[in-house]
Amino acid sequence: MLNIIICGAPGCGKGTQSNLIVEKYSLDHLSTGDLLRKEIEQKTKLGVIAESFISKGSFVPDEMIIDMLIQSVDNQSDKSNGIILDGFPRTVAQAEALEDLLGKRNKKTTILIDLLVDNKELINRLLKRGETSGRSDDNLETIKKRLQIYQEKTTPVSDFYKNLNKYAAIDGIGTVNEIFSRISAVIDLNR
Repeated sequence: MLNIIICGAPGCGKGTQSNLIVEKYSLDHLSTGDLLRKEIEQKTKLGVIAESFISKGSFVPDEMIIDMLIQSVDNQSDKSNGIILDGFPRTVAQAEALEDLLGKRNKKTTILIDLLVDNKELINRLLKRGETSGRSDDNLETIKKRLQIYQEKTTPVSDFYKNLNKYAAIDGIGTVNEIFSRISAVIDLNR
């Protein structure tokens, strides 16, 4: 079983690379953002509570995200070779909860893949995405704030997985295929 975490700053290409990893390794893709949107859309109890936080610009509490993740891990397809987590964990508390969750199910994290892209390139990518997608959060002021928050919150998560010897930094500059080749080499090495 492969249980992979993919992380990186906004605009690093996590979504694109996650899709390629899912296809090549037959993994279930668990994106906390997608899971939250689904809960909100279906107006589940969790979705209603989550929406009350999101509508105020607040983060959904860790406990709620973890409960949602537990359901997804427990409902994992039998045909799947594992999971790829996109957008989780974002804090050390979430990383500790994830390791506990997997451990209780006799599973473990295989590797955290950290897509590294310099801020100048990230800003350029996000501004271009904003022009084509119309996303209101892809403007210079919001992008800079998101990148700052990402660095503050996520660096400790990287350190957490470095201490577990489950961390791989991947150069996120290049073509989609070049980056995917780097990622595949790391996954194959850690299988």
